[in-house]
Parts: sequence; C-alpha cells; structure tokens
Amino acid sequence: MEFDDSPPRYQPLVDLRNGAVAAVEAWPARGDTLELLRRSCEDRQLWQGGVLHGNDLQVALNLSARQLHDARFGAGVAALLEQYAIAPAALTLELDEAVLMRDPAAAGTALAWFKQLGVSLTLDQFGAGPACLSNLQRYPFDYIKLDSAVVRALNDSDSDSDSNAAAAQCQALMAMALHLGIRVAADGVQTEAQCAFLRDNLCDLIQGELYAAPLLPADIGALLRDDRRLPPQLLRVQARHRSLLLVDDEVNIVSALKRLLRPEGYQILTASSGEQGLELLAQQPVDVIISDQRMPGLSGADFLRQARKLRPDTIRIMLSGYTELQSVTDAVNEGAIYKFLTKPWNDEQLRDHLRDAFRLKEIADDNHRLNMEVRNANHELASANRRMEQLLHQMQRQIDRDEISLGVAREILQQLPLPVIGMDDNGMIAFVNGAAGRLFQHAGALLGNEACTMLPQLFAGDGCLPPAGHLADIGGVRYTVTTYPMGLHSASRGSLITLSQGAPT
Repeated sequence: MEFDDSPPRYQPLVDLRNGAVAAVEAWPARGDTLELLRRSCEDRQLWQGGVLHGNDLQVALNLSARQLHDARFGAGVAALLEQYAIAPAALTLELDEAVLMRDPAAAGTALAWFKQLGVSLTLDQFGAGPACLSNLQRYPFDYIKLDSAVVRALNDSDSDSDSNAAAAQCQALMAMALHLGIRVAADGVQTEAQCAFLRDNLCDLIQGELYAAPLLPADIGALLRDDRRLPPQLLRVQARHRSLLLVDDEVNIVSALKRLLRPEGYQILTASSGEQGLELLAQQPVDVIISDQRMPGLSGADFLRQARKLRPDTIRIMLSGYTELQSVTDAVNEGAIYKFLTKPWNDEQLRDHLRDAFRLKEIADDNHRLNMEVRNANHELASANRRMEQLLHQMQRQIDRDEISLGVAREILQQLPLPVIGMDDNGMIAFVNGAAGRLFQHAGALLGNEACTMLPQLFAGDGCLPPAGHLADIGGVRYTVTTYPMGLHSASRGSLITLSQGAPT
C-alpha cells in the first residue's frame, strides 16, 4: 500500500500529575501503519536528543483489526523497535472495542503476544460503544481512553439534569477502569472545566486542544524542548497560594483595600462589576472573594450566588455600606455568603476576618489534598497489582511452554535407541531413557544416585565426568561414551551422557 509522503502529525497526551507531555499520538493521513511507526521512531530519536526525559516519551498508534490478527505486523513492530533501539514500553498500541469483537479469542492471543513483547495497550474510544466491563477484565490493557464525545458532554448539556447525567456516566466509566488498576486517559479535552473534572476523578492523561492540537514533528520537538506544561491549578497536587478577588465598582474603594491588604502577601485580583468578576473566575480559581452589594448590573448577592456555582470552594465575603437586609439574609441562608461586613470597615477587623477565611480555605484544601493523595495511592496500588498479575500470567505462560518443551524433549530421548543418561551439576543421575534403563537394568535404581558410584564403568580415574569419547565395556559389548555439557545455548544445567556401540572415529 502506498504511504502518504506528507509528514505525520502528533497530538500530545499530558500527565495530570506534573503537567508534562507523557506521550504523543501519531496521526496518519492514510496508508501503512508500519511505515508510520518507522517515521515515529525516527522523529522520537530526534526529540530525544534535546529532551532530558526523552527516554520516557511514548508514541501511540491506532491498530486495526487486520493488523491485530496479522502475525507479520507484530513481527514488523518488534523488528522496528529493535532497529531503532527503542524499548517496547515506549510504544502504545490503541484499539477500540469493535476491533476486539471481530474475533475475541484471536484478539486475546494477539494482545497477549504484544504484552509479552512489552508494548503498552490502550482501549480506545471507551464509552462510545457498550463499554463492557468484561473486556477490561479479559484483555491486558494498561489504559482506557475516554471517547471525546463522553468528555464533550461534560459541559455541552443545556440543563443541570443532562449535565449531571453526563458527569455520572463519565465517573462510572472511569471507576470501572480504576477499580481494575487500569489507568485513564481522556480524548477531546477542550476546557479547563473538563480538565478539572477529570483531574478530580483521577484521570491520568488528557489529550485535546486545551493543551495542543495535532502538530508537525518540528513543533513537537520545540514544545518538548521548552518543557511547556499545563497550568498548576489543573494538576492533581497544587502548590498552595493565597489569592483574593476584590469586586467593587468604586475605584477608590478597590485602591484602599489593595493598600490595606498588600502587606499580607495575597495575590490580589480586581473586577469592577459582577459580570467582570465571573469572567475572571471562569479563567482561574481564587481562594477568597470580597464583593460590594450595590453595583451596576449584577448585585453583590447575585454575583456571589453565581460565583458559588462556578467556584464552590471559594470563601465569599460581602462588604457594603447598604444593609439591604432581605437580599443579604437570603444570600447568607443559601450559603452564598460566608460573612457580611459593613462600610466603613475597621482595618484590623477586616484583616482578622480575611485571615480566618484563608485558614478555613486552607483546611478545606488540605482535606481535599489528603483525599486526593489517598485516592492516588490506591490508584497506584491497583495499577501495580494489575501489572504484577500480568507479569505473573506471562511467567506462568512461559513456564507452561517450557514444561511442554521439556516433555517433548523427554519423549524424544525416551524413544531413541541410543542409551542416554542425564546428570545434574552434582553428578546425580536425573534422567535415564529406555535404552539406558535396559542396558543397566541389573545396576539397581539409578535415578537420584551418584553416577560415578552406580556406573563406574563410564568413568576413568577419579573424574566426575566421563572422559570425552573414551571406550567402556558393558555386558561384553564395547561402547563409546560421549559427554555433552548443558547450558551452552540455554538455561539448562548438568550434562548428558550417550553410549554408542563401536570404537570412536
């Protein structure tokens, strides 16, 4: 198949633990996936030269049903990784559930082969179809990737009920994977609100235009060299800061408050109206809000109500010279206002109230952080357990294969007309084939006994191994005794002794 000569594009996947690029998904125009992998290997080598942690960067490619079931494709993948000296763990193969359903048994065999190779596996477009739990349990996936439609629904809904349903669906899909120790990536992330929701529900990687659209190789290289990361407020563990938003339409009031509070070390943001305050809150979180009540447009109470919906973890204070009792009382009862202070204010009292507000916010932040750390630890433990189970499964498969091979070898040796005796490292007899058993039938029980004691005629002098190619008389027949040390081309230990009639050539 002819491959498109235009260079591939790559879209970054960003780690929500540190905000850095963890992987890039290759976007082909059309054509041969192996050719795309070859180009990706070349590009990755170029990026590695200028990136401190380049060896950790993964490249993800999509896998079709035809490629999954084509043994030549798997062999081609292994050959390319070896050619470019790239660890298999640096490659992620993505496939959706429809590919699995073509032939579930054959898919299991193929995926097990890729896992044995060391490649990472992702179940793509998760949630677009049935999102079957049994597929997560049956196949050795390292990641699920939430479908972009699932992520988009988080803030596309027109009603609260639709929005809640979308959030519940997304949480359920993620919980299925996290419970099994499978990591979670999300495709099509476009807004900070989507990212924050995914972060709070222990998503590991995000992909989408919030961070970057698909880019040319040179642009990816520049992005990696610059180490561009997500904003700190979007990460799972965030640095503590104290930010204060002042909302008042009177410029002199805002200036006076800034002069009073600047020595406290707060990061102070300002807005001249409720509408402007909401715009600012949509762009970044803050810890504490101080708002006037009487302002053009939105009143302070209405602004704080909407601020509570937009940023529910903020501490909200109203500062006003007008005591519109009913509006203020309603806002306090609804939980929209933490405290109400009157103008003109007492400087020390205002500072004390703000310190209390920040302490309250920090307690809430600490509780959230500890909760997130516990959930992270549980997630990491579940992932480690899954990797261990996969490793044990692979080891068991290898043991089973070795036992089959050993059984075949024993069967072949048993059928040989040539007498064959096997010894372990200590010179103990570990194997006697049928021909050897018949030849030494009068020597007694051989297995588990010392060879040079039970069969002294095979040995010359005090040696622990028969001399190479020497002659021995056994039952009136002359045999050539030949010894073959084990372990030259395998992990076997000990030696094999064969006996053939006649003089050595």
